[in-house]
Amino acid sequence: MINITLKQLRYFDALSRELHFGRAAEACSVTQPALSMQIQEFEQNLQLNLIERTRSGVQLTPQGEEVAKRAAKILSETRDLIDLARGGGSVLSGALRLGIIPSIAPYVLPPLLPLLRKSHSDLELSLRETQTHALVQELADGKLDVLLLALPIKHGDVEIELLFEDRFVVALSGEREITEDVRATPEFVEHERLLLLEEGHCLRDQALAYCELQQVKKLNTFGASSLSTIVELVSAGHGITLLPEISLGVETRGRDLKLMRFAEPEPTRKIGLVWRATSPRKADFQELARLIKEAAAPLIESAQQIATVQAKSTKAAKKAR
Repeated sequence: MINITLKQLRYFDALSRELHFGRAAEACSVTQPALSMQIQEFEQNLQLNLIERTRSGVQLTPQGEEVAKRAAKILSETRDLIDLARGGGSVLSGALRLGIIPSIAPYVLPPLLPLLRKSHSDLELSLRETQTHALVQELADGKLDVLLLALPIKHGDVEIELLFEDRFVVALSGEREITEDVRATPEFVEHERLLLLEEGHCLRDQALAYCELQQVKKLNTFGASSLSTIVELVSAGHGITLLPEISLGVETRGRDLKLMRFAEPEPTRKIGLVWRATSPRKADFQELARLIKEAAAPLIESAQQIATVQAKSTKAAKKAR
């Protein structure tokens, strides 16, 4: 009689993704011998050779690749069953694990969290802030329930709800002289020292793609992992950067900056919620989407006012001279 456990499926799933016993054991929070023993028992139960050990790690056999696909599906359906039980019948109640990227979290969370606390006091929210590729993998692994990030993402088995579009603006040092009503273009950015987040951040990739700047000699990241660090450098005159509109209320506060909008069509990023297509908690995610839109609306309106007020101030300063 074949006796397969969920533990064996989880361990084999981790090994099939990592192709390395040490990394798989770390992902499962167990010792390498414990994981190895479970994999051996799994192979014995199935009476199949699932892996080939190599000097660099492991490789899946043809049977192992097929078992890995089926194991991933079983684990996904098991996670959805747990999600169904967690829901408890009420919308946005019980545990919810939200993943969010760093270029959204500092701006959307402050207005969103009070709305969640007021509307859904039974919600037990856990937050995970990191880069997109890690969030998507953790969603697939069942470690997260839903993601708030910039679209698109490379994953097929998900549902997506578009929340809003977030325009980019150019930020320059307040000491820079700019012509009133001037609009930025890719050519303008190309001739400036462009400061962006370090590699791995989707905001960096989107900014480069929108400005058609894949190879920029003057590009510098300074190893920065937060927009606040980049904006401080811009304010001090070390270069320019591209800021998402929702960040303006926070990042321009108390800093000597000038803002410049892009010529039409203005570059934007699409912000959306992403969850596993098999998840039974769609009603939860739709309610979360509604609240995020409510929280983000004042951010976007405030950003438009900031740009308008600054343009008027620049114009008045020129007349005064």
